[in-house]
Amino acid sequence: MEWFLLAAVAATAWWAHCTQAHLLMDEDLTMTQLPASADLFLSKVLETIDPHYVERKKNSTRRILASANGNPVDDCWRSDSNWHNDRQALADCAIGFGKNAAGGKEGRVYVVTDDSDDNVVNPKEGTLRYGVLQEEPLWIVFDRNMKIKLKNELILTSYKTIDGRGANVHLSDGAGLKIQFVQNIIVHGIHFHNIVPTGPAVIRSSPTHVGHRDKTDGTAIAIFTSHDVWVDHCFFSKADDGLVDAIRGSTRITVSNCYFSNHDKAMLFGAHKQDTEDRDMTVTVAFNHFGPNLMQRLPRMRFGYCHVVNNDYPSGWGMYAIGGSEDPTFLSEGNRFVASKNKEVTKRVDDGGNDYGGEENWNWASSGDLLFNGATFESSGANGGASVYNKAMSLSARPASLVEIITSDSGPLMCTAGDGYCAGNYPLQSTSMTFKRQSPSPLFVLLYMSVMLLFPLILC
Repeated sequence: MEWFLLAAVAATAWWAHCTQAHLLMDEDLTMTQLPASADLFLSKVLETIDPHYVERKKNSTRRILASANGNPVDDCWRSDSNWHNDRQALADCAIGFGKNAAGGKEGRVYVVTDDSDDNVVNPKEGTLRYGVLQEEPLWIVFDRNMKIKLKNELILTSYKTIDGRGANVHLSDGAGLKIQFVQNIIVHGIHFHNIVPTGPAVIRSSPTHVGHRDKTDGTAIAIFTSHDVWVDHCFFSKADDGLVDAIRGSTRITVSNCYFSNHDKAMLFGAHKQDTEDRDMTVTVAFNHFGPNLMQRLPRMRFGYCHVVNNDYPSGWGMYAIGGSEDPTFLSEGNRFVASKNKEVTKRVDDGGNDYGGEENWNWASSGDLLFNGATFESSGANGGASVYNKAMSLSARPASLVEIITSDSGPLMCTAGDGYCAGNYPLQSTSMTFKRQSPSPLFVLLYMSVMLLFPLILC
């Protein structure tokens, strides 16, 4: 009788594990409609942060992108009504210097089913933190709309994709992402806002390592000594420090199709005047919408090579749009600059570092940009057609006259399955994903119990 009870308990535990499994699954994903209440709450949160963004999304035209609109990322995958059946095809659509970022391609799907972040040393299965810590490549998705408040910085391991399509996902009122000493990262379709400093704390950084971390500065995405990183279709607003920062030898990075607003120091590439390892840094900033109340660093760079291409600056800038120090190379192509109070797009920053022959010799070029409302771009160094800019060229620019259309769906997309929509607008009721749980058959359970019952007899 004891062995029978033991077998029954074991079989029951196995059944429960399989029916509630939320971890690594290879089967197809299905989509269902969520109640409007969850998305309504998250929409109201955004309205308090940036009503311009929400109104812009509501007014965006719902459409299936059946033909090219000039945005090479969106033209690559959004016209496929079955995009949800092959999510990892997104990795083949990367552009610019970060075009080789594979993320979790060829890995399994990890489903975030738990929006908590209570334990940063031993995170629960089903949480975002548990997924990004695994050593294997993973394509991370969300089973419903979520607001995740990170207790401490979220440390990613290599070959991870965080894919927010199909859900309304917010990382807010807590820490941001830390991409440190890793490679091949994709972050797509996430809302980052109200990011605050956290720590110091003891945090798990891999399945086998736990260590002390200093207090963070409140950056939404911090990239440190990492390469092949692609950030696409994200929303950024209000962080204590930067929105996207890359430092200490990081390179091959693309920030595309994102929406930025309500922030002072938005993007910094190269943090210190002595960090000469940033001389080989390459960054693409493409197809982004720079919204209201932005002051500076759109972007700012030290040392490296930055391609600023087909971005829209319709709300002006407080201090400057493009800035740098320590002889960076900027190639600005096909952007639309609409000045507000401050008319000059560029700023050479004197931070006490080496000026490498004088600011007037730094290679900063504007090619095909549209300048409105008195906006001016101060070029320097070689002219825009010189070969010196070849290292800063990461993709072909579209005409600046198309920028408003190309960037019209910047920020996270509201994606559904079945009707082909992966629309730019922000409906109050969106869709989210449910995932098939694979349960063992009753025959399997019967066989399992039989083996458990016969095992002691065989031993005897």
